[in-house]
Amino acid sequence: MSTAPVFLADPGSIAGAAPGRTLRLEGAEGRHAVAVRRLRVGEAVVLSDGAGRGAFGTVTAVEGRDRLDVRVDEVRGEPSPSPALTVIQALPKGDRGELAVETMTETGVDTIVPWAASRCVTQWKGERGQKALAKWRATAREAAKQSRRLRVPEVTDQVTTRQAAALLGRAAFAAVLHEEGAAPLATAELPASGEVVLLVGPEGGVSPEELAAFAAAGAGAYRLGPTVLRTSTAGTVAAALLLARSGRWR
Repeated sequence: MSTAPVFLADPGSIAGAAPGRTLRLEGAEGRHAVAVRRLRVGEAVVLSDGAGRGAFGTVTAVEGRDRLDVRVDEVRGEPSPSPALTVIQALPKGDRGELAVETMTETGVDTIVPWAASRCVTQWKGERGQKALAKWRATAREAAKQSRRLRVPEVTDQVTTRQAAALLGRAAFAAVLHEEGAAPLATAELPASGEVVLLVGPEGGVSPEELAAFAAAGAGAYRLGPTVLRTSTAGTVAAALLLARSGRWR
């Protein structure tokens, strides 16, 4: 038996959802549900506000190609994750950025922060940068729905190295992935609450100046394993490791 598909609905309607009430899904999400997923009367569906609240129900009516009604059977709230996991991701080349966002979202990362590292080949500037950021955010939304998450990860604006250091400095646990890290990430002592912040460098590596700035902020350099991963996959592998060790996957 397959799991009910998730669609993002108007947060206001989800806030007022209750068993027995009927909610309408329309617009782009309604069109995807009707024309692409071809949902029919009687099928199970989940409408989410993307912030941890979901209405689980059954399709009662389909109108045209972009509207359907859902009778709410149950409303569930997903508590805020603890510890929260933020990944500062250096900008990869080409479409590898969307790949990183997609897999980190599916894994369970809560916040994704694009970082303009000094050794990044890709640079986000002007309109091109805004389009790239919009793609990352759209990818996070779609991956959250695919993985049946009620919370869509926040994809923040691009940060500088100084801003990344500030994020690391405020964390309950901060780590920089580095192939020459003194300790393995698998043995790091994690906090029970607060925010865990992980920084993933570009293909060319984190520069000595950047490493020094992050160390001054209190972030240690950790190695992930015996092999060197691409920047687009390292964050996902590290996130899986941390989420399992933190207890969030139990």
